[in-house]
Amino acid sequence: MIPSQGNCERPPAARATPALLRLVQAFCCLSFVGCTQQPVVDQDMMRVDEGIPADFSGNWERDYSRGDDVDAVLREVYRQLSRTNMDQRYGGAPAVAAPNPKDMSSILPLARLAESITRPDVLYISQDEQRIRVDRKDDYSLECSFFDGAARATDSDYGIEICGWDGQELVSYLALPEGLEITYRFAISDDAKALRVVTTVDSPTSRLPFTLRRFYRKFEYAPGDFNCIETLSMKRVCSTTEIEP
Repeated sequence: MIPSQGNCERPPAARATPALLRLVQAFCCLSFVGCTQQPVVDQDMMRVDEGIPADFSGNWERDYSRGDDVDAVLREVYRQLSRTNMDQRYGGAPAVAAPNPKDMSSILPLARLAESITRPDVLYISQDEQRIRVDRKDDYSLECSFFDGAARATDSDYGIEICGWDGQELVSYLALPEGLEITYRFAISDDAKALRVVTTVDSPTSRLPFTLRRFYRKFEYAPGDFNCIETLSMKRVCSTTEIEP
């Protein structure tokens, strides 16, 4: 079954993909507060003393029979906000009441962003002793680097990406403009045939974060579906057609 949910050197900055830049720009247009937030991956999580704890390598396709429905998650968020709403007429005691409209309006951009960045239905994960890369079809990639027993943060045009380990779960944290945070948690089943990805989007504009679970099944790679090569600039170029080196 799939389980429940020091200083580091930084390599040269990577270029942001147009897809992610558009998402960040769209969110920033909807947010009203900007601040710098601390990474959710602490120093202990960034240490890799005995090798990478789990192997996620392989080709993964979305399992649409499992996972969260965006509307259902929004309804649950609505209930949470209702339960935590304080009725000032009774001295601040918890009361069941409709949430503040501002609270709901602040969660909707997070829900739209979470739905958009979890839309890719195919993941291609490559892994060795120092790097894990998640190529997501028709979307931006995630990359985690581990050298000398520690994770390396990655600067880019859109923010900072930091990875770490929570037990056997891989945690990828993106710190983006306007205090926006995106956290991915990868967990693999005991038989290595199923993958769970929990994506959480958080912002200082919202009282609650928004989280979606997606599940994937391993499949055999079909040549020509998704071809990648490493360029001289150390960037990976991927295409659904043959790539000339």
